[in-house]
Amino acid sequence: MTWRLWGFALLGCSLASASGVYRLDDAVGLASEFDGIGALSGGGATSRLLVNYPEPYRSQILDYLFKPNFAAALQILKVEIGGDAQSTDGTEPSHMHYEDDENYFRGYEWWLMKEAKKRNPNIKLIGLPWAFPGWVGRGENWPYDYPDVTAYYIVSWIIGAKRFHDLDIDYIGIWNERSFSSKYIKVLRKTMDRVGLRKVGIIAADGEWDIANEMLVDPYLNDSVEIVGAHYPGTKTVPSALHTKKKLWASEDYSTFNDEVGAGCWARILNQNFVNGKMTSTIAWNLVASYYEDLPFGRCGLMTAQEPWSGHYTVNPPIWITAHTTHFTQPGWYYLQADGHLEKGGSYVALTDRQGNLTIIIETMTHDHSKCIRPPLFPYFVSPQKATFHLKGSFSKLKSLHMWYSKLEFNSPNSTLFQSLGPVNVSEGVLILNLGLDEVYTLTTLTAGFEKPFPDPPASQPFPSDYKDDFNIRNPPFSEAPNFADQTGVFEYFVNVSDPGEHVFTLRQVVTQRPITWVTESEHPISIIGNYKWVNLTITCDIYIESNDGGAFIAGRVNKGGIYTKAAKGIFFWVFPDGTYRVTGDLGGEEVLMKGLSGVRAKAWHTLTLILTGTNASGMLNGYPLWANVTITDPGNGWAAIGTHTYEFTQFDNFHVQAN
Repeated sequence: MTWRLWGFALLGCSLASASGVYRLDDAVGLASEFDGIGALSGGGATSRLLVNYPEPYRSQILDYLFKPNFAAALQILKVEIGGDAQSTDGTEPSHMHYEDDENYFRGYEWWLMKEAKKRNPNIKLIGLPWAFPGWVGRGENWPYDYPDVTAYYIVSWIIGAKRFHDLDIDYIGIWNERSFSSKYIKVLRKTMDRVGLRKVGIIAADGEWDIANEMLVDPYLNDSVEIVGAHYPGTKTVPSALHTKKKLWASEDYSTFNDEVGAGCWARILNQNFVNGKMTSTIAWNLVASYYEDLPFGRCGLMTAQEPWSGHYTVNPPIWITAHTTHFTQPGWYYLQADGHLEKGGSYVALTDRQGNLTIIIETMTHDHSKCIRPPLFPYFVSPQKATFHLKGSFSKLKSLHMWYSKLEFNSPNSTLFQSLGPVNVSEGVLILNLGLDEVYTLTTLTAGFEKPFPDPPASQPFPSDYKDDFNIRNPPFSEAPNFADQTGVFEYFVNVSDPGEHVFTLRQVVTQRPITWVTESEHPISIIGNYKWVNLTITCDIYIESNDGGAFIAGRVNKGGIYTKAAKGIFFWVFPDGTYRVTGDLGGEEVLMKGLSGVRAKAWHTLTLILTGTNASGMLNGYPLWANVTITDPGNGWAAIGTHTYEFTQFDNFHVQAN
């Protein structure tokens, strides 16, 4: 390697003085098998906007995520098994809304898994429920009273993945970050074995480590669980989990804004989850921030793709931090036995394929530049340092290693991300590096190619200020209409065969029973759309209430979604089949601003119009003024929305919003 490149690699590192010596030797035996780096789509609706992207941008985004040796090159994809309920940033539809209903083409997770497999046939697939349709609980908000029913529901999803999409699910989870039932886990294992799904492993319990205590005293439970998975472990495990002798995973982690600090968080935990906690896989929530940014945990994805209307997306630094590991390792490699802690802070891991290849990944993330959203990060210090690695065993005769380098900058926009620095000499089995701060190094025997990223995507643009959707699509590629983000309930394309006129193709709210929920969510199904900054807007939509117990609304300036939807405020224009209307300042309907008679009836189409201008709101029914001069001061901005009064069938058509 040239001195010019070596100088670049050590830029800012000349202060290194302290020296640590580290031994890497495969002759003394290997540590745990590496299981891969992955990310999670769902939990919930976090990839909602991705499916609407025009080509070629949608394929480019998928390449950045899944294509081997290109960018993130993810080795695991975990998806939500939709349960018709709010699961963080929206609801994902179930494959079985009702017990006698099966449809394995709802939502986009099937499509996403197939796209991932197209790019990487070896990618591992995981399914995990956050919520369940109400019928699974037989009227109770609990999935474990009837374990045979819940197991049947989950196994149907696994079988449907194979039957309809030729997808082999590798692992299945229990219930995201909620209680586990040992009885249910054992029933699920027996059910899968009985129907020929013995190769599908169970990950449990996707929360804390406490399931390990029960596994140690229940051999049948222990035999049922293949992976002990914990969420946001802070790189630490517990003795009971280690005593199970099972593989340990950080089965959900990261969840941090995807700037340089987020990249620092990701770099630190990718190494230290193994160094400190012996976890052999780390899975990021979430895969791609493809949901409205003002929903909870906006931009907490490895990259950002939240503008399908413009085609704009951003390849954020965590993508390239991922590449430091995924380009130069594969599931089935083994960690070397090594302490992994650098003397002056930071960490290293070393892995081998047991065929002579070696990959070393080093990170020197400082405390304030690598905080994850959770758990709290205790104080620690990192200093510039010299690291001397003694390569022993089958690595002792190596003459050089290829170096890849990242340097995260926090006072300028000039971070160096995943740059090849060429070969570094190894002299008589000794590799010496001067390490600075907030850096990531990969040193490897592999010479895998790296394609150049795509040209920049189109420039960012706000959501269109004049937006229409008549839902007139005979064979929609997805069950949900573009850009609508369901927050409670599920709104699907519907063919209204009983209507001979203009309302044959509509959007229908289809959940008629409260699901087994994951959070305290609104009882009023709602789907949001548009620009959170909207202030002055006119919303028009046709509505069709199918039962006398129902009701429908359109709304503007809706200020909350996701796990906070129940507390949403805005201007909500409701109509009911008893011929009344209400205007409320909140989704819960407690702040009544106006009410009266409308003449609306069930089983008839009506057109609602909501006009918001400054501090004034007015509404129209079927083109005629119904109410006016309602004063509004808060909230001052927010999304547009449609929704229903309860869980009931209700149709919507000819949606139109104009904002200025």
